[in-house]
Amino acid sequence: MISRRNIRVKVMQTLYTCFTREGDITKEEAIRTLDKHIDQSRQLFVFLIYILTETARYAEADARQKASKHLPTAADLNINTKISGNTLLWQLLEHTSYDKAAKEIKPELMGAEDWIRKLYSELVTSDVYKQYIKIEGREKKQEKEILEFIFTDLMLPNEDFISFIEERFLHWEDDADMINLLMLNLLQKPHNGDFQQFVSNEKLKFAKDLLLSVIEKEEVCNEYIKDKLQNWDPERTAILDMILMRMGICEFLFFETIPPKVTINEYIDLAKDYSTPQSGHFVNGILDSIHKELATQNKLHKVSFKKP
Repeated sequence: MISRRNIRVKVMQTLYTCFTREGDITKEEAIRTLDKHIDQSRQLFVFLIYILTETARYAEADARQKASKHLPTAADLNINTKISGNTLLWQLLEHTSYDKAAKEIKPELMGAEDWIRKLYSELVTSDVYKQYIKIEGREKKQEKEILEFIFTDLMLPNEDFISFIEERFLHWEDDADMINLLMLNLLQKPHNGDFQQFVSNEKLKFAKDLLLSVIEKEEVCNEYIKDKLQNWDPERTAILDMILMRMGICEFLFFETIPPKVTINEYIDLAKDYSTPQSGHFVNGILDSIHKELATQNKLHKVSFKKP
């Protein structure tokens, strides 16, 4: 579900936490911090699914409220509740893994009630919704498209809604692209979601191995970097740049299946996105120079899986 890039971001965040706190940090504490960052993304995903599904289900509450008026109109008594029976919606709600995660995380206690009502109000006035309820029967494509519309056209573009999410999940900006992809994949294949194992065993191992290698080999990495800084004080280098370069060096040395070119490109992109405007060029120059040195010294031992 989560890409290697997402994993690198989580490791970067964890290392930043470790290297900026006072005092030494144990390996166990570092792993717990990584697990916390990953679980925050899982909680965010569950919370957004909750808001999406509750927005669709609100049709029933709307119908009850309007029918209970002292003098309900004909329109009040004929609220269309088709969306609350959306087949894809109920596949999500009855998903054992999601149900277990929702009971654990309790998204209903995170204060989204007003937003659910607002999103529902926007939904029922949209042309997409009006067309949806006109169609008799339930086709898989239409059931999926109306839920996608709520998420991609009503939730994500709403700056006030995103501010609401950011107040509760500080890493929303880091996770936004990943969560968007995860949600669309889930709506395409709802049975494939696993909310207990948010990260596969393989990628979790990669994350932990990368995290611990950077912590354990910090001094080794620093020596490689210092040699390339040309009298520049490492302490004056942006801390995120140092972290990303250490991560890159560890991938060169200890992750034999990752091609060096992939490593360099990944950390250039992360430096551009998360550090200073000059960081992409800076990290590129240092890592490329270190890569050439390691290759010359025959210290790179990469495994290629290309067919001969």
